[in-house]
This record gives sequence, C-alpha cells and structure tokens, in this order.
Amino acid sequence: MATSTTKALAGEEPPGPSHARDGKETSRRRGAWLHRLDVKGAPYAFVAPFFVVFAAFSFYPLVYTSWISLHDVELATLDIMEWVAFDNYVDLWGDSRFWNAVQNTITIGVISTVPQLLMALGMAHLLNYRMRASLFFRVASLVPYATSVGAAALVFTMIYERDFGMINWALGTVGIDPVNWEADKWPAQVAISTIVIWRWTGYNALLYLAAMQAIPAERYEAASLDGASRWQQFTHVTVPGIRSTIVFTIVLSTIGATQLFGEPLIFGQGPNGVTGGANNQYQTLGLLLYEEGWKNYQMGRSATVAWAMFMLLVLAFLAQRLIKRLRSRTS
Repeated sequence: MATSTTKALAGEEPPGPSHARDGKETSRRRGAWLHRLDVKGAPYAFVAPFFVVFAAFSFYPLVYTSWISLHDVELATLDIMEWVAFDNYVDLWGDSRFWNAVQNTITIGVISTVPQLLMALGMAHLLNYRMRASLFFRVASLVPYATSVGAAALVFTMIYERDFGMINWALGTVGIDPVNWEADKWPAQVAISTIVIWRWTGYNALLYLAAMQAIPAERYEAASLDGASRWQQFTHVTVPGIRSTIVFTIVLSTIGATQLFGEPLIFGQGPNGVTGGANNQYQTLGLLLYEEGWKNYQMGRSATVAWAMFMLLVLAFLAQRLIKRLRSRTS
C-alpha cells in the first residue's frame, strides 16, 4: 500500500494530515463567502445611514403632522390638543380658499414648468455643440440658480412695478397701457412664473446637457448617414436618449411647483404676500399653509394643508405612472 508521502510525491494528494487540508479548504470557502458578503452588503452599508436620517428628519415629521391634523391646536399652545378626528379635512374640503390655492398652484406650475423645461432643453442642445467659451456659458447658466430667491424676487418685483417698473415702461413705448401686475390675477401669475423660469432654466439645462453628452456619438453618425437633418437627429436621437432625465426634471418641477412659497410671498410686498394678493389671486398651497399656521395660529388646519399637498404629489405620481403604463401598452 502506498504511503501518503509516496502519493504526495506522485502528485496524487498534498502532503500533511487530512484535517489540515480540510481546514485550508474550509478557510478558503469562508473567505470566498465573506468576500461575496462584503461585495453584496456594501451598498446596504452605505445606504443604511440615509434611511436612519430619513426616519429621524422625514418620517417622524410626517407622522407628527398627521397626528396634529386630527386635532384642534393653536401655535401658542402646541401641548394642548383637542381631538376633532377628520373635521379639519372636511372643513378644508369645503373651503373655497383651498380650491383657489389648488387652482393657482396648478396654473402657476404649468405656466412656469412647461416653458422652463422647453427652454432648458433648447439651451442644452445648443451647449452640446462645440462652441467658443462653452465653459463660460455653462457657468453663467447656473448664476440664476445660485442667486437667493429673496434677491431674485425683489429684483423682479421692481421690474414688474406698476408705476416705475421696466416692463410697463417698455409697454408704454409701444403704446400699451400699464399693467397692474400685482393686483390682477393672470398678470400676477405670469410675473411669478417668470421668476421661477429665470431661476431654474439653467439648472435643468445642465442636467439635460450631462445626459446628452452620455449619448454615444455613433448614434448621431448613423443618423447622419441615413440622411437625418439636425432637427430629426434631435427628435429621434437626443430626446429618446435623455428621456429618463426629462422625466426626472418633470418630477422635480412638479414638486417645486407644489411647494412654491418664496416667490409669491416676496412678490406681494407686505401683508398681501401671505394671502396671495388682496383677493387671493396668486395664493398657492404653500402660502395657505403659512397663513393658517403662522397668521391664523391654527396648526391643525396648517398640518391638514400640508397633508393635502402631499396627497396631491402622490396623485400626480400615480397619474404619471398610469400614463406611462398606458403608453407602453399602446406602443
């Protein structure tokens, strides 16, 4: 019978006792398992702190505001609550100011979001081509975004001033009567929308530009060989290539429009800013929330408005998903 040493020399088995070989094999398997665990578990280890912060600073306020919305509580005495169940929601449903704020939020959101994203898409398309001082134009497009909302709103308020504003002066040079931008509903909403457009167009343009630069150049070359014009390349190559980014900016703009607060508040120039004008002609949901909580001192109703804003965002998200699913089925 051949010994283990003979077999080892013959290359049939490694030298040493069998338990040593088993220990090495176990160590190798354990090391491979730990390596897989480290690779697969690393993303969860990095993401876990985010969920901890979310639970502390996002989930808790959601639960707390939902609890307050079921009570009658004033700002000065937050520790004294009177249970009213869903009375605040019923009152809000029948409040004409709420539906006026919803309508204003939607109209200002549409007026500001649609031109903003279209202009950003065109600007990004121009910046995507090789041009002189392209870095300067890219940095300049971020200047409005870096400007504080207070400074921007104050400047635009002076531009749209009824008696001495630049816009009415320009209209007067062509024989058009001055427009009362703050007192009239649609002029006020257009003026507020221009502030939003000015601040966010450049930011969205850079998002689109980053997505455009990730599109392979071979797609444009193939389209050019097929005889596609610049416009056809833009509609059939560029836009489909950045579709996910476009959806992302639409979602961000929808959230921003729902939470619109600083621009109309400063545009009102005083007490009218909180109420969205003397007749609530441009009061948004954000302004209504502030008015209920910090002017009328009704924190329960203010929390109810906050939850109504949240539910509107959820409905908008569900509508977007439904439209996307229907389009995928038809295609």
